[in-house]
Amino acid sequence: MDFELTEEQLAFRDLIRTFARRSIAPVAHEWEISKVWMGVAGVLGTHSMAARILATDGTEAQRSRWLPGMATGEIRSGLALTEPGAGSDLQGITTTARREGDVYVVNGAKTWITNARHAAILPVLVKTDPHAKPTPRGISILMIEAGTPDFEVGKDLPKLGYKGPESCEVNITDCRVPVENLVGGSEGSGLNQALSALEFGRCNIAGRAVGVAQAALDLALAYAKERRAFGQPIAEFQAIQIKLADMAMQVQAARLLTWWAASKLDRGERADLETAMAKVYASEVALQSALESMRVHGGYGYSADFEVERLYRDAPLMAIGEGTNEILKTVIARQLAGARGPGS
Repeated sequence: MDFELTEEQLAFRDLIRTFARRSIAPVAHEWEISKVWMGVAGVLGTHSMAARILATDGTEAQRSRWLPGMATGEIRSGLALTEPGAGSDLQGITTTARREGDVYVVNGAKTWITNARHAAILPVLVKTDPHAKPTPRGISILMIEAGTPDFEVGKDLPKLGYKGPESCEVNITDCRVPVENLVGGSEGSGLNQALSALEFGRCNIAGRAVGVAQAALDLALAYAKERRAFGQPIAEFQAIQIKLADMAMQVQAARLLTWWAASKLDRGERADLETAMAKVYASEVALQSALESMRVHGGYGYSADFEVERLYRDAPLMAIGEGTNEILKTVIARQLAGARGPGS
């Protein structure tokens, strides 16, 4: 097993690091903007999931129409799955799309939709057949374009952290969407399309979590070397050393688990187990690392003048987004019980 990045991957990583340090880090604290700013990873991750849906499941006409602009950034997108009464259980959505000739008439509401306010198009999970048995056969995805009458982006929802990207309510009332905007061109594939995108998205969440955890560790280490108590740097105290050692081990384990899951996706292999493991573990490490870093900082860690306070507020999102950790643990357990263990 190769734990080293390729030359191409290293070049891409260095490019992103340079951009983040030069253009984002100087304003990150001011804008509430993973290691430098988790919000950027959120904007790109949600957009990438929409692009993946079109790339893997869209018709040739749909790919030609939207993907070039999405690749350049001219077209921004997101993913409208969650509803006020349906989060991790996507089969529980109540948004409907009734076909009338060459259009679907869509009614429903979505919430916590990242990128919604500035998206040119949004993949929206709907029930094209609310009475289908089993339920997944009645679920589809429609691409709804900004400016479509009766498709309204509502208020931005206030959040504990993740302050950069907007997370919005979306209200849809008798909205008429062309039939050609049905992803894949046939009804009943939407749930599988969404779950496949979420599998990809969980690697993004795991990566974000590793970034937050690494930043928390870096800040704790730097502060522990500088802060003095009883005549010596606090990094010399065993209690602090144990915290730093635990954080370093956990961050590296989370990073390797994330790379492992990503490598499965890169090879085009099934990775629901691996991405769930990476997302759950890395997000829990981010939470713990942010808290431990705050403790190393003492009273300063609680101050909005120090960056660790932002990390502490950003970290909880990763334990919730793209499937709560509690739900994903049941996914992991079911895969194990079904004899699809790690490495199979």
